[in-house]
Amino acid sequence: MVLDRINQANDIKYLNEAQLEELPGEIRQFLIEHISKTGGHLASNLGVVELTMALHLVLNFPEDKLIWDVGHQSYTHKILTGRKREFEHLRQLDGISGFPKRSESDCDAFDTGHSSTSISAGLGYARARDLLGEDYHVVSVIGDGALTGGPAFEALNNAAELQTNMIIVLNDNKMSISENVGGLSQHLASLRTAEAYQEFKSGVHNSLERLPYGERVVRRIRKTKSSLKQLLIPGMIFENMGITYLGPVDGHNLMDLVRILREAKKVNGAVVVHVQTEKGRGYQPAEEHPDRFHGTGPFDIPSGQPLVKKEKPNYTDVFSTVITKIAAKDDRVVAITAAMADGTGLKRFRAEYPARFFDVGIAEGHAVTFAAGLAAAGMHPVFAVYSSFLQRGFDQIVHDICMQNLSVVFAVDRAGLVGADGETHQGVFDLSYLGMIPNMMVLAPKNKWELADMLRFAFRQEGPVALRYPRGTAYDGLKEHRAPIVYGQSEWIFEERQIAIFAVGNMMEEALKVHELLHERGYDCSLINARFVKPLDYDALRKAASGHLLVVTMEENILRGGFGYAAAAFLSEVDETVKVLHFGIDDQFVQHGTVSQLHVRIGLDAASMTDKIIETYQKL
Repeated sequence: MVLDRINQANDIKYLNEAQLEELPGEIRQFLIEHISKTGGHLASNLGVVELTMALHLVLNFPEDKLIWDVGHQSYTHKILTGRKREFEHLRQLDGISGFPKRSESDCDAFDTGHSSTSISAGLGYARARDLLGEDYHVVSVIGDGALTGGPAFEALNNAAELQTNMIIVLNDNKMSISENVGGLSQHLASLRTAEAYQEFKSGVHNSLERLPYGERVVRRIRKTKSSLKQLLIPGMIFENMGITYLGPVDGHNLMDLVRILREAKKVNGAVVVHVQTEKGRGYQPAEEHPDRFHGTGPFDIPSGQPLVKKEKPNYTDVFSTVITKIAAKDDRVVAITAAMADGTGLKRFRAEYPARFFDVGIAEGHAVTFAAGLAAAGMHPVFAVYSSFLQRGFDQIVHDICMQNLSVVFAVDRAGLVGADGETHQGVFDLSYLGMIPNMMVLAPKNKWELADMLRFAFRQEGPVALRYPRGTAYDGLKEHRAPIVYGQSEWIFEERQIAIFAVGNMMEEALKVHELLHERGYDCSLINARFVKPLDYDALRKAASGHLLVVTMEENILRGGFGYAAAAFLSEVDETVKVLHFGIDDQFVQHGTVSQLHVRIGLDAASMTDKIIETYQKL
């Protein structure tokens, strides 16, 4: 196999033309076989095989710097830089990441995992190169979906101003996770038909430069807006900003890609290379359902069907059902997503209430302020978003939602540990960053029924409400404990003595195991479902402090600024004698692995917590 010849960076340069023709098929087969076992991002990686090969033929690693936006399409890059043997443990505990990691290889120039950052990072690299007097190429690869994010436009504007050499590869596959929306997507569609203009422009410039004073005429043309350009390429946003545009080029024609990238290296200043690719290319199920194979678990290769069938609804399914029912009774309810209609469960809402559904693209900051405007005008919006993505709208949450105390519901999906996607996707900061903002109410359900009840409760409130729930199967235990949701009140599951445990949201499952283990070892234990992270249930905390020697808090969130710290701060004021023990995530970023593995690694599994509780209690 040709792939056997690729063992380290730049090995691809030693292949002949026939071998280069065979390599894309071998890489795709390699990806399909390995991802079918480990899970991972398949469709996006199948789409950029030839593009990645071309970049490796044109660039020299690790001297040149290649920055992948989001980074979920970097698998071929990893293969070509000596990591193919590590794909057996892709996204597994202590294995290689599904995203670029500087700690993995000096060929990974920048850690990514979220959208719309690659141009900014590339521009920083390029300017540092210039200031240090170094000589290397910088390439940022950004998708048409990621280009809908505000930071990408900010970086493009700055790139035109700084006038430093860098290449921006626009990977245009008409998809982010869901199909792209908005004006930029329409603009790119118009660029795809612009080959005639490119040929015409090149011919005119070449002819003029051969004439007396021709160079002066060419410079004059470049400084003016060409009516022909506006006719053939509506908007022509890149060149109007002062950035050279090359393309579009077939992203699956290796030699054409190599030629245009070599031309781009000669351009003085920033240049955009527009590449058209097909997400999922080479594997029919992924071509037909690129959204389903964006991020997939293990699957059967012939059929494309998942190996693990979903038997029970997950929390996203519960949200999807309930929000649609709420909207049926209130025509003021509107739903917002940032390019994640399927992932956040709003696909059904979109189908039933298309006029009240808004996909704003990968633009979380805009989504928050858009929701604020809707709320100020009398609507009742819900913004469904992954916890780690909501971080990008923090400023807007503070200034545009909470300062005005607007009634916006934040459905914070994938809160807590998410597993294989790792550091960039673990939703372990939301309790801290949401809980610190005045006027924000923060709730966390213990099971699927409580999620439904809390969502209905949230839409009855005045002011902003954040409802955070985890990834994965919705817990269906404790069905008999379904007390009504009352503002600021927790729920006592078991009322005993000695030890009191406050569990936040999905930590209730582990807390129940701890409760049982403590009983087996001769300790009484009250168990309280916190429900509200903000406002705290001060009465429940006072009761726990007065009737127990040890108060324990459990949360799948960073400890600083979380529920436990807030509870301890209050208890220190009302009862200095009570001991408080916190379980959460200490000052670290949590790597990839299964959630259960990560619980053991960071001490949030039932056995570890039980041992720690007993050790602490015995010292009292």
